[in-house]
Amino acid sequence: MEKVLFAVLTLVYLELSMRVVSAPICSYGQAGCHVPSLADLFERVIQQSSRMHSVSSDLHSEFEQYFFPRKNLIGKRKCHTYDILTPEDKENAQRLGREQLTEVIVRLLQAWGEPLSELNQSMSQDQNQDFNLYSSNKALEISDILHELKDGVTIITEKMKLMGVLSNTVGYNSPESLVPSSAFYTQGDLDSMDHHDLLYCFRRDSNKAKNYLRILKCTTLPEPDC
Repeated sequence: MEKVLFAVLTLVYLELSMRVVSAPICSYGQAGCHVPSLADLFERVIQQSSRMHSVSSDLHSEFEQYFFPRKNLIGKRKCHTYDILTPEDKENAQRLGREQLTEVIVRLLQAWGEPLSELNQSMSQDQNQDFNLYSSNKALEISDILHELKDGVTIITEKMKLMGVLSNTVGYNSPESLVPSSAFYTQGDLDSMDHHDLLYCFRRDSNKAKNYLRILKCTTLPEPDC
């Protein structure tokens, strides 16, 4: 049953992620294709995470230049993911081990679905149409990549479980362990500073996710360039 579920999830993920990576990969070895290996799947999510961080960094920078050109801003609130214990550097991430590092990645990605959706909606309704038509499109792109990335990490987690690399409990989060949705939008409409703070926090967390995925790949599939 687990193998059937994994095959279905892989098919869905590969179809969605073709927008990001166009390599001819399919699930059952049809002519011209090959069955995706764990290395293939890691390569896809790493490319997606890099793209997500790049777009979020560009949007954050352009947002600051447009709304706050003469200020060196620092986020005014704690990021809503502050209670996720994340390693500060490569050495500490490697010490966590595969299971703990996978859990950190999963929690970071899960924590951003709703805040990004709210950010996109708020930007699309903002009065600064010249900028926000562009920015809401970028926010929507980031949200779409995040959705595909979460699916990709789920596929990798399931494959690693089937291989015996991870225990079956990895990736399951009880309601108590879920990060509360961002407090930004519980207080009413978002303003420009709210947008800035969310972009600042997401840029930070997307960089962490990107780096942790690379480290997870290296600890699972050691290569000379790791």
